[in-house]
Amino acid sequence: MNYRETLNLPKTDFPMKANLSKREPEILKMWESREIYRKMVDQSRGREKYVLHDGPPYANGNIHIGTALNKILKDIIVKSKFMAGYHSPYVPGWDCHGLPVEHEVEKALGKKKAELSTVEIRRRCREYASKFVNIQREEFKRLGVFGSWEDPYLTMDFRYQATIVREFGKFLLNGSVYKGKKPVHWCPTCKTALAEAEVKYEDHRSPSIYVKFRMISPLPTLEEGKGKAVSVVIWTTTPWTIPANLAIALHPDFTYVAVDVGKEVYLLAEGLLQSVMEKFGIDSYRVLAKFSGRELEGLKTRHPLYDRESVIVLAPYVTLDVGTGCVHTAPGHGQEDYETGIEYGLEIYSPVDDDGRFTAEVPFFAGQFVFDANPAVNQKLAEVGALLKEEEMVHSYPHCWRTNDPIIFRATEQWFISMDKTGLRRHALQAINGVKWIPHWGRDRIYGMVENRPDWCVSRQRAWGIPITVFYCSACKEPLANEETIDHVARLFEERGADVWFEEEPARLLPEGTRCPRCGEKAFVKETDILDVWFDSGVSWAAVLEPRKDLEFPASLYLEGSDQHRGWFHSSLLTAVGTRKRAPYAAVLTHGFVVDGEGKKMSKSAGNVIAPEEVINRLGADVLRLWVSAEDYRDDIKISEEILKRLADAYFRIRNTFRFLLGNLYDFDPERDRVAYRELHEIDRWALHRLQKLILRVREAYERFEFHVVYHSVQNFCAVEMSSTYFDILKDRLYTFPSRSAGRRAAQTALYEILSGLARLMAPILSFTSEEVWQHLPGGKPESVHLTSFPEVRQEYLDEALNERWDRIWELRSEVTKALEEARKERKIGLSLDAQVHLYLPEKDYEFFKSLAHDLKTVFIVSSVTLHREEKERRVEVHRAEGEKCERCWNYDVSVGKDPQYTTACARCVEALKG
Repeated sequence: MNYRETLNLPKTDFPMKANLSKREPEILKMWESREIYRKMVDQSRGREKYVLHDGPPYANGNIHIGTALNKILKDIIVKSKFMAGYHSPYVPGWDCHGLPVEHEVEKALGKKKAELSTVEIRRRCREYASKFVNIQREEFKRLGVFGSWEDPYLTMDFRYQATIVREFGKFLLNGSVYKGKKPVHWCPTCKTALAEAEVKYEDHRSPSIYVKFRMISPLPTLEEGKGKAVSVVIWTTTPWTIPANLAIALHPDFTYVAVDVGKEVYLLAEGLLQSVMEKFGIDSYRVLAKFSGRELEGLKTRHPLYDRESVIVLAPYVTLDVGTGCVHTAPGHGQEDYETGIEYGLEIYSPVDDDGRFTAEVPFFAGQFVFDANPAVNQKLAEVGALLKEEEMVHSYPHCWRTNDPIIFRATEQWFISMDKTGLRRHALQAINGVKWIPHWGRDRIYGMVENRPDWCVSRQRAWGIPITVFYCSACKEPLANEETIDHVARLFEERGADVWFEEEPARLLPEGTRCPRCGEKAFVKETDILDVWFDSGVSWAAVLEPRKDLEFPASLYLEGSDQHRGWFHSSLLTAVGTRKRAPYAAVLTHGFVVDGEGKKMSKSAGNVIAPEEVINRLGADVLRLWVSAEDYRDDIKISEEILKRLADAYFRIRNTFRFLLGNLYDFDPERDRVAYRELHEIDRWALHRLQKLILRVREAYERFEFHVVYHSVQNFCAVEMSSTYFDILKDRLYTFPSRSAGRRAAQTALYEILSGLARLMAPILSFTSEEVWQHLPGGKPESVHLTSFPEVRQEYLDEALNERWDRIWELRSEVTKALEEARKERKIGLSLDAQVHLYLPEKDYEFFKSLAHDLKTVFIVSSVTLHREEKERRVEVHRAEGEKCERCWNYDVSVGKDPQYTTACARCVEALKG
């Protein structure tokens, strides 16, 4: 007889081979055709809101692995919040203005750019951004990310553009905005000012020079060394700024020394004297006098190259870390220099044009690019005898984040939002303390940035962006921006977009009858600068959260990479505090950057870039999603082929757990066949207890955004507690018991609870696979796993006493398994069912396990277990099983062959067959 046909072997259409790259697009189509996301939103209306506000990626180029990480993290949170009982709609957005887009358009245009109007360039920028919005939208959807993809927010939408005008108008009207000449980060390649967030610091090789500035004023109380030239010695790493020098800064409290070095006298800080003399190779020198910095304030020196004075000033930022303690000061080329210049009434002198070249007013170096001019400046200083030493040094220097070129500090006429005039800095610092920062160091990071940042330079000298909607009187040059003009322009932008600013004359952009409030003139000109793109995205809370009914201000959460403390988190904070007096977010979550398997930054040149599309096409989006969940993303996240292979293996272990569960539920109807909890076998109740502990741990981990805890908990539950323990033991009951027997139905009841719970717990992470499982789940159910909730912890399934009892059983099982392995090595047995086990137990253990004697053979997966009292230690003996092997269940039993009809089956199987 073919006994195999009498067994309840697993049956399921859920395939072992995932083939995710083919199956996932089919599931995507199902989600779209059934409008699953819309149903999630509709179904959850009326619940407490949880709004994760999307930080908009730039609409240029395909997504990269870091973008995929960010979007998947957001999706895990949004889905987990829906399933935890919140109303958690997700509106994706894109940042469409700014240099990234304009640069790509300019590159494509080449020389043709010069022939095109600003409006035409802007039109092409809009087309370019629209193209990549559509490309990225499909890429994000392919990752399994849910959201309002048909109604996202774009910073170039007309309504959004109008909001930018209105929000900036609020700053104009409350007196926070001013126009002034001060140093800003300037990119000569991009020909525009840059925001703090558009600057990155990288190692840069610079010429480091020590220069003499000859004293004009006599040093007080210097008796010795009369007749010798006295010079202040400065040190700088930017020789090109020497032509703009107007002062030398000393620290008021440092001690400075006049040092006789032979033919002349040097003035420098006492704390750096020895190191400077060693650098100069001067062994013989003598200190003639000492002065405090305060004593030297106001003394004059002569510029080494030009016929003008350089005054000694005092500044608290002077240090003794490096240099001479005498700081070269060019008010037009540095923030601290500028502040000192303002304090002392110095000219904000910056003789450098938009291309980074010296203007005609600079003798010797006119027309030279500033960095190229460094050798020429040094040579000229050497010619006049002012250069004491030159050496190269590598130091951290600001670079443009788009071009990777070093930038310059350059004083130009720009628009600024004051950090202090209306208390913006103070209010922002207060708001930071009311936000939950995850990890907690995020608070300190942004607090320090806001505390020390200069005024916000909000103007840019480009075409693709939102114009600063200020007019100037043609006659008296008085700026014009009031509530009426701002509202009028905003309404025009709402109707026709910001291009109207570049298409129409001022008279067509102003309310009818507008006159200059100062002189009464009717003719005006327009401001040509545009707004910093960080202002655009920074007011997304006003353009998106406030007007959309499903959302709310402030957001529950902002989530971006750690670089956004100086970017979007920062600009959003300042724009909201400046006009709403509160932060736009209740919590801020930060993730690290993606690096390769060795922890190195990814770059095309290094050949270590892994594209999301490659991973998806090869392994599937769910493996990528599993990777996102597997690591603690608050640090940098590693990815490599080896890591992906490991995760693919982990995925298949989880998938095979699902397959085992489904395969053994093919004839189970939960409404008809479910067994009451009290009638379950003890091991089934243990499995349900472990499931409740998993539910509790996983739900808490989702709440704390600790997705790696979810991953590791589920992985351990599937691989250890279920597959290699519970399922192994259960197979005999599932396969050999009569199909409708109470014992098999009890096992199926537990398996159904486990399957339903696991599918829902993993839905935010393994969104495609959980959906595939859900569609195979027996019984009535919602049409998608994403329309369900997380499983609740069922208190009646929690049984700590039972769990402790089974801990003792698992401990004994471990000892038996070890003994079986030894017997296998000694060739006493082959399979574990070939064995009979004799347990020699001390009295306490014997009494405990006596009541379980009948079940132990199933737990150990052997043919029989015999218990013996033993006075000493616990001992396990393994012998060859007695009787013949049952061809149906593979157990050895003395009853095999006793039944005349089923001659090769044991008594238990005979009963099942006859039943």
